Amino acid sequence: MLPHTHHLRRGRVSETGRIYLITTVTHGRARLFDDLRLARSTIAHLRHADAQGRSTTLAWVLMPDHLHWLVQLESGSLSRLVAGFKAASARAINHLLHTPGQPRWQTGFHDHALREEEDLPALARYIVANPLRAGLVASVRAYPHWDAVWLPG
Repeated sequence: MLPHTHHLRRGRVSETGRIYLITTVTHGRARLFDDLRLARSTIAHLRHADAQGRSTTLAWVLMPDHLHWLVQLESGSLSRLVAGFKAASARAINHLLHTPGQPRWQTGFHDHALREEEDLPALARYIVANPLRAGLVASVRAYPHWDAVWLPG
């Protein structure tokens, strides 16, 4: 286990219907998602979790080496949702790169359970503006790997 990953699990509670902000990082902070094929494959796995009824994605941005995911938990536990997404997307990445069994995500993830009074559209704008703040693009619209239910793509 990586240092401090056990701290991420302490006190974690999964509540169906609760909205969470999830952040997860690639293994070794590898810039996997500079590769359009890997990015699109990973995005498909976010959508698959929704299609299976496990989650409702409200906003996300896939950065070159990490993911911010604003998601409502619909069934199961938060840990299972994230673990399932990470496992499936890692298998797909390894298939595309012909590198079976390589770790693609760091162990654990950071989560923040949102309070009812938090402004979700403002948080979504903050999430999708990550590429702008990181200096990757001059306009959010120029970055291809984000979406939000409140904002036009």
